[in-house]
Amino acid sequence: MEQSLVTFTPSTTYEQALDRAAEYWGIERQYWDIWGKHHTATQEMISAVLSSMQVACSTKEELDAALAREFREAWGRPVAPTLVVDAACARITVRVPEAQAANPVELELRWEDGSRDRRTIRGEPGPLAELDGHQIRELTLVLGAVPLGYHEITVERCAARLIACPSRAYFPAQLAQNGRAAGVGFSLYGVRSERNWGCGDFTDLEGVVEWVARDTGASFVALNPLHSIPNRQPYNTSPYLPNCAFYKNPIYLDVERIADFQSSASAAKLLARATIQREIAALRNAEFVEYERVYRLKLVFLKAAFREFLREYRTGSARAREFQAYVEREADLLDKYAVYCALEEIQHKRNRDLWLSSDWPREYHDPDSEATRAFAKEHERLVLFFKYVQWQIEEQLEAAQQRAKQRGMAIGLYHDLALATDRFGADLWAHRRFYVEGCRVGAPPDDFAPHGQDWSFPPPNAAEHYRDGYRLFVESIRKNLKHGGALRIDHVMRFFRLFWIPDGLDASRGVYVRDRSDDLIRILALESVRNQVIIVGEDLGTVGDDVREALHRFGILSYRLFYFEKRADGRFKTPGEYPQQALVSSSTHDLPTLIGFWENRDIEARRKAGVIGDDNAYRWQLQNRAGEKQKIVEVLHEAGLLPPGYTWNAAELPRLTGELHSAVVGFLASTPSALMVLGEEDLVKQEDQQNLPGTTAEYPNWRHKTRFTVEEMLDSRPAGDFAAMYHHWLERTGRLNRNQAT
Repeated sequence: MEQSLVTFTPSTTYEQALDRAAEYWGIERQYWDIWGKHHTATQEMISAVLSSMQVACSTKEELDAALAREFREAWGRPVAPTLVVDAACARITVRVPEAQAANPVELELRWEDGSRDRRTIRGEPGPLAELDGHQIRELTLVLGAVPLGYHEITVERCAARLIACPSRAYFPAQLAQNGRAAGVGFSLYGVRSERNWGCGDFTDLEGVVEWVARDTGASFVALNPLHSIPNRQPYNTSPYLPNCAFYKNPIYLDVERIADFQSSASAAKLLARATIQREIAALRNAEFVEYERVYRLKLVFLKAAFREFLREYRTGSARAREFQAYVEREADLLDKYAVYCALEEIQHKRNRDLWLSSDWPREYHDPDSEATRAFAKEHERLVLFFKYVQWQIEEQLEAAQQRAKQRGMAIGLYHDLALATDRFGADLWAHRRFYVEGCRVGAPPDDFAPHGQDWSFPPPNAAEHYRDGYRLFVESIRKNLKHGGALRIDHVMRFFRLFWIPDGLDASRGVYVRDRSDDLIRILALESVRNQVIIVGEDLGTVGDDVREALHRFGILSYRLFYFEKRADGRFKTPGEYPQQALVSSSTHDLPTLIGFWENRDIEARRKAGVIGDDNAYRWQLQNRAGEKQKIVEVLHEAGLLPPGYTWNAAELPRLTGELHSAVVGFLASTPSALMVLGEEDLVKQEDQQNLPGTTAEYPNWRHKTRFTVEEMLDSRPAGDFAAMYHHWLERTGRLNRNQAT
């Protein structure tokens, strides 16, 4: 049968050209919301998204020209710029002149370790295309099994990045054999202790690890994202809107633990001042975390420690060489971040009302401009300081993970990678071409946000990531799973599609845009296997079956919440109905705690903050909550987790009794899901959630502290009953970490 010739043909109408462009650039022209309502993207929406991608789309001719360029680029290259393959049996596609298609194709492979391999392979013929009067044949070449890693392949003097990936993400054999494990979640910033400076730090984290390992028998400690943030209240304290996703927040450093601080006479003298001691005491005893004050105080002493380190640095000591090696490993990524931090500090000192990088003098908007390079040279010491701070973070975080492993924790630290990046932050400034201007990321209308959500940060530029060999994407994964045994990916649907909102339109008029999901998931699996880190994908909300099927295929754990797991009739699922390849939890930072749910604290907080529109909505939420509580009690009875004689009625609605609390924990532990995490707030019955969506100054978001101090936890008496209850359920359901228990 004669094969048809692939050619580029102009569109007949503007509408056809727009549809072709939307399909090519991954713009989905329709979607269904959670109520089953169908939404269709208008020409205005599609053209706005295309324009943000730098695709000229005002006329049919412009669209055809753009599509023709893409056709020429694809068929004119012997090999695509990036190839992501299954390492077990790698297959690649090449394109050669038809006259040469019958001949074997010569390849040069440069493996990650530097070795080279030349091969001659006869290709399997595919489509035939015509380009500028010449016929081009697509061939499939079977490389067979290749080493995992990031390699380079050259075909006809055209080089490409070859990324060889495993078929599944990592899951430890120890857990696979035992079946299930559990952890306790902490917001590190809120951890209280008798020694910290008003914010939880890495030494506190080691204390938390000790308590969780010793008293609960859990296998890991789950943490909030530790990303660098501006630390400004109330708008810049969310760990889910980082200034930089590659580096971490200095607020978590235990300054007094740094060797250079300990050897600095000036730092010791300053710390002894009564005013400093009063400030530390005030911050430690404050009801909420005071980000700006804590960071300002720590910055003073970090700079004192750095001055002490500089004396040693100039001598070329072993420790100085360690620092230099760290700086060289981090290379341009750390350099740009440190230059940004230095620029931000100097610009703000010159103008106290200047907070945004977009308001800096124009010559500093480009990280590679002559002015920026001159600034970095002039302020070399300040730039080096911010690199030093990240080095110290690296050392202290590594020590915390080592402590967890020494205590026998099968997983240790469980990290969290945020979806967003601040549009005025270091990442966008340093890597602007990897973000799209002219659109924001958000979410379509749902029960929590009837008009949709606008998260106000830019979408990723998928084409640039692909052309660059996904290097920045790889670093985002690698940096955040380091010094941990598990990594949660916030809004994992990002790898498949994101909801784009064109500038000038509201969140109800957004569209979904697809990404290269197969490439991204495979790379995620590669980094997971190489670093031996479990991957959990947060797949809540309007996530299609295709997403969950792909996650399951690649061994990525689903993320299931007690509040959301319901049958079609609205009743809660029983433990046995939960999936095995999943992490199960009671709640998240954006949802009420268990006791907050039972006492309607979240509803009252939304009413006080003005998020609930009117009294009718308020009454409806209270009525709906009463029904939800009744359904919870019913499923707990169905699961056999409440005493046979246990009764519950409307008069007890405000109370989360001990029996109910223990039953919910037992319910989660009884599921077949591979991992379970119980937030510290839900373990010790704290009332308030960390974040109230839709608010800023109206609610103390990301500032709540733990009920008990680290010392009280380790003392066992105040928190002992809660730990014992959790230990009981972990032992009873087979989730107890036996390495720790012995």
